[in-house]
Formats: sequence, C-alpha cells, structure tokens
Amino acid sequence: MLSRNQPQVYARRLRAVLTRSLPLLEARGVAVVILAGVVGVMAGILVTAMSQIVQDLHGLLFGVQPGGRLSGMFSLANPLQALIPAIGGILLGLTVIWLRLRKFRTPIDPIEANALYGGSMSLTDTFIIAGQTMISSGFGASVGLEAGYTQVGSGLASRLARIFRLRRNDVRILVGCGAAGAIAAAFDAPLTGAFYGFELVIGIYSLANVAPVMTAAISASLTAEMFGGVPFPLELAGLPALTASQYVPFLLLGLLGGAASIAIMHLVTLIERGFNRLSIDASLRPVIGGVIVGLLGLVTPQVLSSGHGALHREFAMNYGLAVVASVFVLKLAASAISLGSGFRGGLFFASLFLGALLGKAFAGVMALVSPATGIDPAVAAVVGMTSLAVGVVGGPLTMTFLALESTRDLTLTGVVLAASIMSAILVRETFGYSFSTWRFHLRGETIRSAHDVGWMRSLTVGSMMRKDIKTIYASTTLAAFRRQVPLGSAQRVIAVDPGDHYVGVLIVAELHSDPSDGEVAVRDLAKYTDAVLVPSMNVQSAAETFQRAGAEELAVVEDFTDRIVLGLLTEGHLMRRYAEELDKARRDLSGEG
Repeated sequence: MLSRNQPQVYARRLRAVLTRSLPLLEARGVAVVILAGVVGVMAGILVTAMSQIVQDLHGLLFGVQPGGRLSGMFSLANPLQALIPAIGGILLGLTVIWLRLRKFRTPIDPIEANALYGGSMSLTDTFIIAGQTMISSGFGASVGLEAGYTQVGSGLASRLARIFRLRRNDVRILVGCGAAGAIAAAFDAPLTGAFYGFELVIGIYSLANVAPVMTAAISASLTAEMFGGVPFPLELAGLPALTASQYVPFLLLGLLGGAASIAIMHLVTLIERGFNRLSIDASLRPVIGGVIVGLLGLVTPQVLSSGHGALHREFAMNYGLAVVASVFVLKLAASAISLGSGFRGGLFFASLFLGALLGKAFAGVMALVSPATGIDPAVAAVVGMTSLAVGVVGGPLTMTFLALESTRDLTLTGVVLAASIMSAILVRETFGYSFSTWRFHLRGETIRSAHDVGWMRSLTVGSMMRKDIKTIYASTTLAAFRRQVPLGSAQRVIAVDPGDHYVGVLIVAELHSDPSDGEVAVRDLAKYTDAVLVPSMNVQSAAETFQRAGAEELAVVEDFTDRIVLGLLTEGHLMRRYAEELDKARRDLSGEG
C-alpha cells in the first residue's frame, strides 16, 4: 500500500530526473508552462467525459436522441418524465445526508481558493462538486455544468502544483490554468477560457501569466476536440451592418442586462431564504425544487438542464415577443428554484440563454417603439447574452471573446464589448458582486474579486499592535497625570479601570494643554471610549474601524466583552504595513518577485 507521501516522493524524483536531463526546466516559468499544458489536457479530457455522462443520462432518462439536447426538445415524450428532476433531488438529498454524517465542510471553489487559500484545493471537494453537478444537470435541474468543469480542472491543477511543491503564486496561476482549460474545452473557445482564468480566478493579466494560461486553454480546447467534445458555434449569417445610431440602443441593452443580472442574483437569494424558512431538512429541499422544475418542464423543456439546445434553437427560430418573454420568465424561475432548493451547478450558461432571450425581447420592443432604428434580433440576442452574463459571471473580456469565438464575426466585437462594459460598470457601482462572490458574501466572506486577499487576512491587528504601552487608572486626576506622565515622555496613554478594562485613550499633549481643573478625573478627558480593536481583526476591518472612529490610534483589547487591554495600534503603522504587503503581492503577481 502506498503511503500518503508517496506521490510527493515520486514527484520530487521525477523533477530531479527532468532537471538533470533538461536543464531548461530549472527555469521556473518554463516548468509552469509545461505543467499548464498537462493541466489543459486533463481539463479537456474531464470536461468531455462529464459532458458525455450528462448527455447519456439525458438519453437514458428523457429519450434524447444522439446528438440532440434536452432543452432543444419541443415537449417531453411522457408526462411522467416531469418527475425525473425530483428523483435527481432525492439522489442529491442522499449526498447531503452522507456529507453531513461525514462532517464535511462547505466545498471550496477555484475563486475562493485563489482569493483566500493561495490556490489550495481539496480533491474531495472537487469530486463532490463534480458529482453533484452531474446529478443535478443529468436529471434535468436548470443548472449548468460549468461550475463542475472549472472545479475539476482547478482541483487537479492545485493538487499537481502542490505535488511539485510550486510557490504560492505559481499554485494560484496553475489553478487559473485549470479553470481556463475547463471553459476553453467546454466552449471550444481558447481566448474565452484564457480570459476567464485571468479575470475571474487569477485576478490579473500580466506577461508572467499569459504563457501558462494560454497554453492550458489551447491544449484543453484541442484535447476536447480530439475526444469528441461538442463545439459551441452560433451560426449567424447575413447580419446587417451596424450603424453608429444603433450603438446607443445597444448600450441601453447593456445596462438592462446588468440590471437584470442583479435582479436574478437577488431572486436566487430570496428563493434560497424561502426554502430555509420552510423548516424542511436540507436533504428534502432538492426534491421539492425538482417537482417544481419538472412541472415547468412540462410547459417547455427549454427550461431543463443548462440550455444549450434551447439557446441554439432560439437563434435558429424567429419567435414572437410573447413567446420569448414567457420562456424568459419560465427559465428564470426554473434556474432560481433549482439553485435555491439546493441543486448543485451555476448560472453561467443559464445567464447566456436568459441574456439572449432578453436581447430578442429588446429587439421586439424596439421594433414596436422605434422601427427606424433597425435593431436586428440576432445581434440583439448576442449583445444581451454577453451583457447579462457579464453581470452574473463577471469578466467583460471573457464574454466578449465568447461572442467573438462562437459567432466568428469580428464586426460584433465593438458593440458587444461596449455593452458588456456598461453592464459591468452598473453591477460594480450599484451591487459590487458577481454571482460567485455574492454567494460568498452571504456566507460572511468579503471576497469581491479574484485578487488574492489571503495576505490581508494574515495581516491581523495582533501581528501589528504594540505591546509596550503605558496605562494609567481612569480615576487619576489631571494634576496627578501631569506629574506621572511629563510632556514628551509619551504620546498617548491608555486609561483603564482597576480590573485593567479599557476606558479610553489619553493624548498626552492634549491633557497637558487642557484648561480643565486639575482635580478632574482623566476618565472625563479620554477619547475613543467606544472604539477598540481585537487581535483577530484583519487589516481591512481595522481600517474601517479607524475611519468610523475618526481616530489616529486605538487600543487593542482581548475581546469586546471584557475589554482587557493588550496593546495599541496607530493608523499610520497600519497603513504602512498594508502598503508594504500590497506592494509585495503585486510584485509576486507580476512575476517580479
């Protein structure tokens, strides 16, 4: 039997052999690029396999013909098939019970891993998320597979990086490569995958990152194509030339996409809270959600699974405004209920489909309100697709390249990018989160982007505070204080009660110049009596406390209840340490360190 450390032993031996035989591999950047290529191949194989398993489930459970798509069907062959999502909910509920009995923590996804844990991911988490995602989508729940794709790509990349004992920043890059490869393989779109890795997982684009990420994306796309992965082209022929006057309506559509994305994220949260208030065990909620989604599937199968077939059908057909609007509402309800009830998956592809429907509805309204504008429904669908997806997923360049690589039409790039930027600005300024980071926020995390904030969490008040502080009893008179603490002997003193509990901060220069009677207690002259820090606070929380208090120095206490004084921290020292660590993090990300 292999010991737990055996893979690391083999990896060290392999690395030693390779570097002796190929001295070029001693260059860290070259080694990372080679590993990125390996990650891309693995991601391409796994994405293709997961997609095929789900397709086989659709064929087995719903009778979908080879080459067809569940959401592309016009109706379910048998009304009893509406119960299949509920059966999937039962299976998912059983996994919830099993995880609860095994006391597994909440799985970590690539964005959270890179932002908080230096790219460290668990293979157990990876397989759990991948399995639950395939069950959810395979049994018809209205969720996409992209969350599972990026999880397996990034999870295996993280393990590979740790086996080879790469530096923290290289681990993060390789995790981004895994996500990039997964998206590239899923959509046959290397540039889309690469910028997904840059914008959403790694959090920065630099020369040090471009070679490994592009290597992973291209190798994943080629691997998926080799193993029979289904490409994602949108056949748009005979599109009219865009005029300058059409840019304004399309920018408006971008804003509408951003607003719709915010509404969708709030809706999913509301439904999730609604299920929580039902006092029903979490293992039963997917069953209830599956019943509702199955009933919606009886109305139209377009709401089932991720929606690949429905999206292609939407571009191929010319439905009326009422039909488009009704499908939009039904798909939105199915996706929100699926996620809110506990099915595993994401809104990546659902946001593309909903955005395309929003764009077509926008074109229909414009045809009634302002026919002279000449908004083409297909172009509006592409612009709406990317705009809404930018708000939900994040990453304007990611979605712009997806539109470019899926339509193969360069003329759309400018208007798509402009509308995507409008959507991104609206979401950032009014909401501040993508769907992934919004769900982290609901769990109490502070992640707003993929930038590594792990160093911010390790930079705590306890590590920065001064312990050599001078204290004095708060009952001391002003005259006694002036005798005990001469001007120039200290800048500030902490006032405490006889139990060493915090009372306030005394600014020495201010007390020496205070015109009050010498018999007044220094307690009455203390500042910041209600504002304190605790050792576990990170730099961000501490800075916010300084700002609220309008203070330049604050006492550090053991806890907020007893307020036993431990030390003192000044805002100037806090900001200097923050700037030092931020500069170091930027150098690491740019490859200068």
